[in-house]
Amino acid sequence: MRHYIKVEILRMLRNKRYLIFVVAFPVGFYLLYSNLWGSEVDAATGVRGAVTLMVSMAAYGALAAAMMSTAVPWSQERHSGWLRQLQITPLPGWAIIATKLVASLLLVLPSLLLVGLAAVLTQHVTLPAGQWAALLLCMWIGTIPFAALGLTIGSLLRPDTAQPAAMIGMFGLALLGGLWFPVSIMPATMKSIAQATPSYDYASIGWEIVAGRAPHTPDVAGIAGWGVVLAVLALLAYRRATARA
Repeated sequence: MRHYIKVEILRMLRNKRYLIFVVAFPVGFYLLYSNLWGSEVDAATGVRGAVTLMVSMAAYGALAAAMMSTAVPWSQERHSGWLRQLQITPLPGWAIIATKLVASLLLVLPSLLLVGLAAVLTQHVTLPAGQWAALLLCMWIGTIPFAALGLTIGSLLRPDTAQPAAMIGMFGLALLGGLWFPVSIMPATMKSIAQATPSYDYASIGWEIVAGRAPHTPDVAGIAGWGVVLAVLALLAYRRATARA
């Protein structure tokens, strides 16, 4: 299983789409937005824009990494026959899914770490060690629902449709969840939609942590609930895919 995880990670690190959408875009957007609005301070929280943007762009990159590392590769493996090959090895079925999840979680880290590093080096963002640790841990574990969504897409769609579906889902969640534009400036209807998305719950946990507050219970419950629902969907879709394989 360890070698399978290594193969998965190396394959994604060679993927240009992963490097562009998951590493370059979040850091590039952060540098752009922080230079424009990084010095502004939120009157309600007292948090600098550079800090809030750090959470938003790290959340976008992590969300993108979780989906990009699961949806298209999983779909390609099904249609290339690789899944059938895995099924006849001693590797149990649960280990295949677990490997995908572990690899996805590891591939989330570059975005989180690089956006944080950009914030420290260019905007001189500083947080207590405890806040850094809590932020990284929560934003790392919080990507599980998005990895499950990627596996669901990869199990249900062919590679030529899984890729655009994953990208639409990735950009849609980032936009609706308030990662690119503050939810506060959205119309009332859009704001209600945004607050029902897993991406909003996910980023909101990070925003609360950098403000020095405990995450809101509805946000934690929301991301946990989405995690359970999407994990069940991923499992059902996987069983359907393996039944057809």
